[in-house]
Amino acid sequence: MRKEELNFTTVEQMEADTVRLCELADEAGAETWQKRKEQQQPQCKFGEQGICCRICSMGPCRVTPKADRGICGADAHAIAGRHYLRMAAAGSASHSDHAREMAHALLKSNPDSQFNIRDEAKLMRIAAEWGIESEGRDLYDVAHDVALHGLNEFGKPFGTLDCLKRATDERQKVWADQEIEPRAIDREVCTSLHMTHMGNTADAPTLVRQSLRVGMADGWGGSMIGTDFSDILFGTPTARATEGNLGVLENDMVNIVVHGHDPAFSEMMVLASETKEMQDYAREKGAKGINMAGLCCTANEVAMRHGVRMVGNFLQQENAVLTGAIEMMCVDVQCIFPALGPLTDCFHTIFVTSSPIARIPGSKYVKFETETAFEQAKTLVAEAIDNFANRDSKKVFIPEHKEAAAVGYPCEQIILELDGVTNSHGVLTVNGEKEERGSYKPAIDAIRAGVLRGAVAMVGCNNPKVRPDFSHIDIMRTLMEHDILVVTTGCAAQAAAKAGLMSKEAKELCGDGLKRVCTLVGIPPILHMGACVDISRMMLLATGIAKDWDVDITKIPVVGCAPEWMSEKAVAIANYVVATGLDVYLGIQPQVHGSEQMIQLITEGTREISGAGYTINTDPDELVKAIIEGIEAKRKLLDI
Repeated sequence: MRKEELNFTTVEQMEADTVRLCELADEAGAETWQKRKEQQQPQCKFGEQGICCRICSMGPCRVTPKADRGICGADAHAIAGRHYLRMAAAGSASHSDHAREMAHALLKSNPDSQFNIRDEAKLMRIAAEWGIESEGRDLYDVAHDVALHGLNEFGKPFGTLDCLKRATDERQKVWADQEIEPRAIDREVCTSLHMTHMGNTADAPTLVRQSLRVGMADGWGGSMIGTDFSDILFGTPTARATEGNLGVLENDMVNIVVHGHDPAFSEMMVLASETKEMQDYAREKGAKGINMAGLCCTANEVAMRHGVRMVGNFLQQENAVLTGAIEMMCVDVQCIFPALGPLTDCFHTIFVTSSPIARIPGSKYVKFETETAFEQAKTLVAEAIDNFANRDSKKVFIPEHKEAAAVGYPCEQIILELDGVTNSHGVLTVNGEKEERGSYKPAIDAIRAGVLRGAVAMVGCNNPKVRPDFSHIDIMRTLMEHDILVVTTGCAAQAAAKAGLMSKEAKELCGDGLKRVCTLVGIPPILHMGACVDISRMMLLATGIAKDWDVDITKIPVVGCAPEWMSEKAVAIANYVVATGLDVYLGIQPQVHGSEQMIQLITEGTREISGAGYTINTDPDELVKAIIEGIEAKRKLLDI
């Protein structure tokens, strides 16, 4: 298929669907984020600049031209720095609490339950890495010891996090010399909150340094553990086909949507929906079957392990309900609109919450229990099937747009794809010699030769401050045209899926070099690595490239980009990516620009610590130009 024959869904078409769904919301008396955004205008400029402090009850205090300090004497730099660190700490806590739940699930795993070991090889690799004896032992005894070792990383009294040893020697030395090695995960979160308590740290450079440290407690701690344990329990993802966008909903099937971030609950919902018992029951009730779909990062989890289709990302969660076609929406944790309670009341949709961490008014609360999870899931699926009869056909509007997507490219799958090509054809190497298996060297050779210019890790949410998904899609397409490979996670991945950019046919949009790579390897130009917790996979990918190239990680032409970031998790992520030595390009202004010192620290100051920093530009055209220039500058320093 030639480029001119491609007919991928455009942002304008997605926006037209959203307009129609908002009209249906008005007809149903429902409220959407678009209307609430209008009601919030103008948003607080002091909060936006990060110079309003309410940490103690002497305030709130705000910095103005005539009042340049709070009552305690904290200036704009201290106030903005404290808020920035608190956001990073909250983000690290969120990802790490997710990991803690996965550790407890692994601890309770057994061969007679749905929580059993699906990736034995990965379990054994981690056991060996952590010094846990496995020879001649029962598989589940090993798994339980690995789980306990992982749980100890949250509160270990001495030392630093074990996963740091996966980094390059150069990076480990930087972290030690700069004293930003994270100790126990919970300790870094606790230290961050203590530092920002009234009467403690007011020095912006110190606050930024701790932001790097608590971010790393996420990326090289909680997130990495959470990803590993999910792979052990549910299987390391492999490449598979799926679809994305609202058009994946089916008019003649029971539509169940899972939403959130924790794969434990959604995994059980998918398995329950696939049973013959539930499928037969759906047909008895007049449906053709059960259509499971995903939203947000939970969608990424079930898509890359089961091929479950992705109905949308963060800002589409209300749109999904507004189609009138969803029998049940089951959520776990993070990024869930409280607005879903009153919104689902306007339709027949049953809104189910499953975690004590995310209790939401207007929902049916079913506390997820590992021991009974599968039976709970079957009960919920049956309830959704019963609700199919309550669907009002007059309220149903399912947009037609959906696109094919190839998902499931963790580090293991990327190496497998490279192995398959290199060992059978010897391609992608400069000198024509076949490289050893299990290596990133074929990709490195392609970068050295200029066939690929570099790679960008595209991550993050979408954000009402900007045109939703536009920056993601526009920047990705420009990078593809410039022979830059994109790896992606989270809502950025779903933006790519909705626009067809994760299909293998999207190679026709690429420059000649990237198109050649995609053709030879059989991959799409946008590689899906998972949920936002799986950005830790990206750190291991960059580390593997640096090791195989034998260069400092700051020198490789790989960068991060979050053009539409929104959450506190994104602040933690950005900090651990910078601490790892990769530059990060942001399209949303961090809420610190009321302090010139803080802006200087996060864009330039961190370079003296880790060798990387932020570039911030809210214009997507200018941001992608900066990314390309940054990658080319790295190539020049490498003399390639």
